[in-house]
Amino acid sequence: MALLITDECINCDVCEPECPNDAIAMGVDYYVIDPHKCTECVGHFDEPQCRQVCPVECIPLNPEWVESKEQLMAKYLRLTAEKAGK
Repeated sequence: MALLITDECINCDVCEPECPNDAIAMGVDYYVIDPHKCTECVGHFDEPQCRQVCPVECIPLNPEWVESKEQLMAKYLRLTAEKAGK
């Protein structure tokens, strides 16, 4: 699953730089996570870094974007290859 940021976000700016996949960006009212880039930090860390630093715990799993660990690893490998190719 990808993660998502709820409207409880206080725009504290700590999650965005922690994302190794550049999946977090400022949305209209609060930060958002691009599910096409979010791997829950699979391939980078044991736990999602954005969740580790979020002071209001507003980053749950996205129920509309269900993925297995294998799918997350495949996404990580694709993103890593794309980044290396740039």
